[in-house]
Amino acid sequence: MKESLKQHKQIHTGDKLHSCTQCEKRFATQRYLRMHMNVHSSKYKCTECGKCFRTNQNLTVHRQSHFAEKSFECTVCSKRFTQSFNLAIHSRIHSGEKPHKCPECDKAFSVSGNLTTHMRVHMGDKPYKCSLCDKSFSQSSSLQRHKSHVQATEDLMTVVTVERGLKVAVI
Repeated sequence: MKESLKQHKQIHTGDKLHSCTQCEKRFATQRYLRMHMNVHSSKYKCTECGKCFRTNQNLTVHRQSHFAEKSFECTVCSKRFTQSFNLAIHSRIHSGEKPHKCPECDKAFSVSGNLTTHMRVHMGDKPYKCSLCDKSFSQSSSLQRHKSHVQATEDLMTVVTVERGLKVAVI
């Protein structure tokens, strides 16, 4: 079997053996991991907003959101888009259409990526690991919320300790 076909089949197994050392996100192939690493290296970084992308093509499409004419307008709320595809996705907010259904439970989603993220709950996949403790999360937003809570708790403990005149041990 050709090597490229063998690598492609890894995508369908569900096994994500390649981990990012910076954010612990996991990937099915080494190639996907390498592309992902561009997000951390700022290789493809938008000069307008600072958002980073895996590929130059993704950056080019994103830059249209800053400069291209937004010719596609929502008939309900008048929000404008550079691509008809994005208008179609947005329109689901108003229609309530949720075509991406979870095969494990009753939940449905308007965007396929949200279903992919949701499936981690059923698979027990928690690729986002806290660098402050040993907890892991299935969603990046849950990790960020946790980290801000942990940091706020640590800050409060430091303030209380200082206010009471106790010595603060810096480790």
